[in-house]
Amino acid sequence: MSTDQTLQDLKPRRKGIYLLPNLLTTGCLFSGFYAIVAAIDKHFAPAGMAVFVAMIFDTLDGRIARATHTESAFGKEYDSLADMVAFGLAPAIVAYQWGVVRIAEFGHYWGRFGWLACFFYTVAAALRLARFNARAAGADKRYFEGLPSPSAAAIVAAFVWFSSEWREPGLAGLIAAFLVTASAGALMVSRFSYPSFKQFDLDRRIKFVYMLLVPLFFVLIAVDPPTMLLSMFATYAVSAPVLWAGRRIRRALRGAPTAGSS
Repeated sequence: MSTDQTLQDLKPRRKGIYLLPNLLTTGCLFSGFYAIVAAIDKHFAPAGMAVFVAMIFDTLDGRIARATHTESAFGKEYDSLADMVAFGLAPAIVAYQWGVVRIAEFGHYWGRFGWLACFFYTVAAALRLARFNARAAGADKRYFEGLPSPSAAAIVAAFVWFSSEWREPGLAGLIAAFLVTASAGALMVSRFSYPSFKQFDLDRRIKFVYMLLVPLFFVLIAVDPPTMLLSMFATYAVSAPVLWAGRRIRRALRGAPTAGSS
């Protein structure tokens, strides 16, 4: 081996980051930032849309990193920080800007209730992301423990997007908004199991009739995006508690003594 080759091997390797997946993560971060700015400017429909754009970027960055074998420790940390902004901070500020000013008109304590609901959501998102990172290595990939933060953000963003068409939602509508925000936060830190759909095989053959559902899905969203998106993610959010309650009831019925037994 030549002396030049030996010196080249001894040189420290240049460190860097993978461009494509981290560029997509930056898109997620920018979408969350845009949602915050739009909410501050009282543009709530674009703010809600931006959260869903962030979800698209968040879905793509991980898949692209795995497909191109460009996963890295830096990318995972950056993705977690971007998720905190896009799915933890942005939805809370969007809900706060939309509702707290209005609900405060009904009394000081109503305003404080809205403020605390939004802060609780943010704390829950941070705890959810921290728990996910701490348990990612040994977790069952088929399920999430607690509602995923993007899904929780989608519920809050879709509700505000849907509600932004109300000029005067009234006290009941404002209370509903903050109950939805707080409930989404509580589900994030819950122990309920949610399917992750990570095991879905895109290469698997399916029946042709199932393929017809894909354009129907997009048509329904295009007709009324906030209503359809809110319905979809709310159904996903309540599915785990409903299934858990159903299992508890069935176990209780099986263990109950029959009529006439001693």
